[in-house]
Amino acid sequence: FKVGDANKDHACWERPEDMDTQRTVVKIDRNNPGTEVAAETAAALASASLVFRKSDPNYSKILLNRAIRVFAFADKYRGSYSDGLKSYVCPFYCSYSGYQDELLWGAAWLQKATRSPAYLNYIQANGRTLGVNDNDNTFSWDNKHAGAKILLSKMFLVQKVQCLHDYKDHADSFICSLVPGTPSSQTQYTPGGLLFRMDDSNLQYVTSTTFLLVTYAKYLTQSRKVVSCGGTIVTPRRLRTIAKKQVDYLLGDNPMRMSFMVGYGPRYPQRIHHRGSSLLSVSAHPAKIDCGSRFNFMHSETPDPNILVGAVVGGPDEHDHYTDERSDYFQAEPATYTNAPLVGTLAYLAHSFGQI
Repeated sequence: FKVGDANKDHACWERPEDMDTQRTVVKIDRNNPGTEVAAETAAALASASLVFRKSDPNYSKILLNRAIRVFAFADKYRGSYSDGLKSYVCPFYCSYSGYQDELLWGAAWLQKATRSPAYLNYIQANGRTLGVNDNDNTFSWDNKHAGAKILLSKMFLVQKVQCLHDYKDHADSFICSLVPGTPSSQTQYTPGGLLFRMDDSNLQYVTSTTFLLVTYAKYLTQSRKVVSCGGTIVTPRRLRTIAKKQVDYLLGDNPMRMSFMVGYGPRYPQRIHHRGSSLLSVSAHPAKIDCGSRFNFMHSETPDPNILVGAVVGGPDEHDHYTDERSDYFQAEPATYTNAPLVGTLAYLAHSFGQI
C-alpha cells in the first residue's frame, strides 16, 4: 500500500529523476492490520464499479466483488495502520481520526453500489460505534465522517431509504455549522471570506467542504428539500452560492488578488513547496542533483523554473495573507487531496452555471 521511506524521502530535496532513496514496500495484512487503508480501498472500488456499470459491466463486477472482499478484511481485522507500521508512516502520514470513519465510509459506498440489506443492516447496527453521532464534521484524506453523512443522506432523500432518516439530520447539522449568520454557525471565515479551519494547508478543507456543499445542494434539489438552521431556511441555491464564493476566492477574488491555483490567472504562487518545480529540469541541468545538496533551492527566493499548472497550494492564513515562501509548507505545498475535491466542485459549478 505504500512504497518508500517517508523519513528518508523528506531528508532529500531532489528531482524525481534523481531519486535513489530506499524504495521499501510496506503492506497491511492480518498480522499488521490497516482498517483505514482497506476500508478506503473498498470505498474507492465500490464507487468505481458504479462509474463503469454501464460502459463496462464485466469490469464493474470485478471491482465490486473485490470491494466486498476488501471491506470484509477491513472489518474482520480491525486495527490502525499507524500502530503496526508507525515507524514507516509517522509522523507524516499517521491516522489521526482512527478507522471508524473509514468503515462507515466503505459500508456506505457498498450499500450504494450493491443495494444489499447486509450493508444497510451493518450501517444501522454500527453507526453509533463508528462515530456517526460525533460532532466531527471534517472531510479530509484522514477523516471521512462528514462525507459519509452526506452520502447516506442521499439514500434517504433521493432513494427513500427511510431507516436512514437520521443521516439527513446529521447532514443538516453539518451544513448549518457552515452557513454564516445562522444560529448554529460554527465556522471561522477570514476577513476576505475564506473558510478557515487551520494554518496547515487550509485549502484542503476549503475544497473538500465546497464539494460537500454542492453535492448536498444537488441532493436537496432532486428531492425538493431545504435545510432549516434554527428557523433559518437554507436553500440549495444558498449552498451553491457559498461554494462558488469559496472557489472564486481560491481562483483570485480575494484581498491579495492572487490565484492559489498555480498557472491560473495573472498572479499566482511562484515558489511552491515542490521539489520538481523548484529544481532545474534534466534538459536544463543534465547532471545528477544529489539528495541533500539542493536544500538551498527550497530556501531560495528564485521563482520556480517549472510551473506546476493546476496545482492548488495550502493557501493564506486567517488574515488572508500569503507569504509565497517555498520553505513554508503550511501555505506553499500543493497536494492531491486538495486538488481532487476541487475537480468535483468545478464540474458541478460549470454544469450549474446560471442556476446560482
